[in-house]
Amino acid sequence: MAGMKTILALAFLLACGILSVILSCALDSNWLPLVSVLLFLLAPLPNAVCKRAAGSSDFMSEDNSGLLDTGYFMTAFFVVSGLALPVVLNHSGAITSLALILSLCGGSLIYLTVLGYMQYFVDTNTDQF
Repeated sequence: MAGMKTILALAFLLACGILSVILSCALDSNWLPLVSVLLFLLAPLPNAVCKRAAGSSDFMSEDNSGLLDTGYFMTAFFVVSGLALPVVLNHSGAITSLALILSLCGGSLIYLTVLGYMQYFVDTNTDQF
């Protein structure tokens, strides 16, 4: 059971991640790194939806492995895209190296916060929405 310390730790990580990404955008007046936050926030959704759609029935557990693998693939796609987007923007000269570092650190913290929230507060074993 998650307690108050878990909530505070997740809130602190999320605040640090958002601050880092906002700083990466505001220091150069270039708001392109903000798109990576959207990718990190969308990353756990395919995994959660596919787990929910696959269900927890033991009778059809092997039949649902394709759906679960699809969710894992789409989640990995969003995470890799969120990490690669600032690198590509830096390589093309659209953002600076400082913005790259801040965006990568902030995006990673935001994604870890979402994963931590899903680990402690989302119950995937129930059939209710």
